[in-house]
Amino acid sequence: MKPLKRPVRRGLLVAHVAVSVSWLGLTVGLLALGITAFTTGDPATVGAATRAMKIFGDWLVVPVALLALVTGLVLALGTPWGLARHRWVWTKFWLTLITTGLSIFSLRPGIDAAAADGAVDINLVVAPSVATGTYLFITAISILKPWGLTRRGRRLRFSASSAKSVDARSPRQTA
Repeated sequence: MKPLKRPVRRGLLVAHVAVSVSWLGLTVGLLALGITAFTTGDPATVGAATRAMKIFGDWLVVPVALLALVTGLVLALGTPWGLARHRWVWTKFWLTLITTGLSIFSLRPGIDAAAADGAVDINLVVAPSVATGTYLFITAISILKPWGLTRRGRRLRFSASSAKSVDARSPRQTA
């Protein structure tokens, strides 16, 4: 992919961070509602919490998850970080892909079932808890950038450095 120009890259980075933080906040909100519905004995509170969770699930979970995945993928492919050059980027990609799939195919159906039954089981506390931990981990590795290059990244760096050294050694003919 052609490298992104600076204004595009910066705008996309702002969008990615905003969407990712929104996904974390959405998950914390779902966790609070799930805990409330699971621990309360009041049927009215359970109903209100599950209806709120359904609104979040129906309107926000899928678009926010997909936007985080797409903006991250475009940033990875359009910047020198690359998708498979650095372990932290590769890890973020796979965790985001997995959590997006789980949000769409597991969390949303669980929320729909709870809203229809008017009862919440422990899964609607566990799923947002695990997701929140995962998103905090993804945030941490985005900031800290641990682990270095992947095998592919080392190979690309070696190829680039050996091409530069060959160019530096070859004398140029000038007119």
